[in-house]
Amino acid sequence: MQDPKKIDHEGTILEIKDSKITVGIINVSACAACHAKGACTMSDMQEKSIDVIDYSNKFTIGEKVNLSYRESLGWLAMFIAYVLPFILVVLALIIATAFTNNELISGISALAILLPYYIILSFFKGRFKKTFSFTIEKIVNI
Repeated sequence: MQDPKKIDHEGTILEIKDSKITVGIINVSACAACHAKGACTMSDMQEKSIDVIDYSNKFTIGEKVNLSYRESLGWLAMFIAYVLPFILVVLALIIATAFTNNELISGISALAILLPYYIILSFFKGRFKKTFSFTIEKIVNI
């Protein structure tokens, strides 16, 4: 039974290098599962590769595996990537408009706030890789 707090993807191991396993998954858009999927095109499906760190040495290339991701981490990633920058831009726009009363300067400064935000995020890339990681497990067919 699938845990409702996890997001699972079935994939195939493409490459194993030391403890880094590269798994290929097919990402299907939400509309590909609906009753009108015949009207959709193949562009609704994308093949992606995901890197997973695993030290067990129990996997082989070409093997079918299941990748799991905690749903709560998806919400956190969405907040960091979309919601927080939006809030920063709106706040910067309001503050800059209050101080300068110039729409051009306010708009440029609101967008410019994103540059230091993403630079700061890039410094935490290593920590994000540890936090936002997939777990891998073999698929057992019974």
